[in-house]
Amino acid sequence: MRHYSPWIFLFLTCIAFIINLFGLMELVSKVITLPLLFVCIYLTLFAFVHRHTYRGR
Repeated sequence: MRHYSPWIFLFLTCIAFIINLFGLMELVSKVITLPLLFVCIYLTLFAFVHRHTYRGR
C-alpha cells in the first residue's frame, strides 16, 4: 500500500481540484473546497517526499 499511496493522493488532489472549480462557480461552498484542496496537496507532497528520506543504515 505504501507504494501506491502517492498516486492515490495525486488522484485525490485532482478530484479536489475539480471540486474546487465547482466552488469557484459557487456550486459548492469554498469553505469546504479550499481546505480539502490544501490537505490533499499537502498529503500528496508528503507522500512523494517521505519515500526518499534517509532512515539510517
